[in-house]
Amino acid sequence: MRSNKASKGRVQASPITVRRSPIDPLRAMVRCGPVSLPAALGRGGIVSFKREGDGGTPRASMAVLSGFRRAGMLTPDRAGVALQRVNRKDGWCDAPDHAAYNRHVRLPFSASHETLIREDVLYDFGFVLDWNITSRKRGAGSAIFLHVAKPGFPPTQGCIALHRRDLLRLMPYLRRGTVVRVL
Repeated sequence: MRSNKASKGRVQASPITVRRSPIDPLRAMVRCGPVSLPAALGRGGIVSFKREGDGGTPRASMAVLSGFRRAGMLTPDRAGVALQRVNRKDGWCDAPDHAAYNRHVRLPFSASHETLIREDVLYDFGFVLDWNITSRKRGAGSAIFLHVAKPGFPPTQGCIALHRRDLLRLMPYLRRGTVVRVL
């Protein structure tokens, strides 16, 4: 993984591309510089017109906005963006008619939401991608994250999921604003 020099001496991470596998439409290869890593995609494959609940991974260029990690986790925090510690009171609103749609929320929360602390490893650490956040439209999809994959890479609900070791390897190159291009 290589970095390109940006203006004023800052180092900028290489763009990250996500390309669908020619063999399995629910899998992809994530490329950063010369490194390619296998990933799982949403159960709806890559979609051009994302809608809430369709299980699709949006075909888009999405910037990394922030990151999160399970509180108390011993995994080293080597990310290029600060990882917010989440606990059982952290969630993400997926109710299109709610004012907090596609936003981080505190639990308990009355509208439909996803819990950021799970029994599996998916959200041990992850990165929030700018899908329908900066410019938000009701029903256009929520909670598109780059996160840890389940064993065997089964499809996600629309996120991009990498093996834990691969996400840890990619972590130092992820900064706020790093673009993830799903092609």
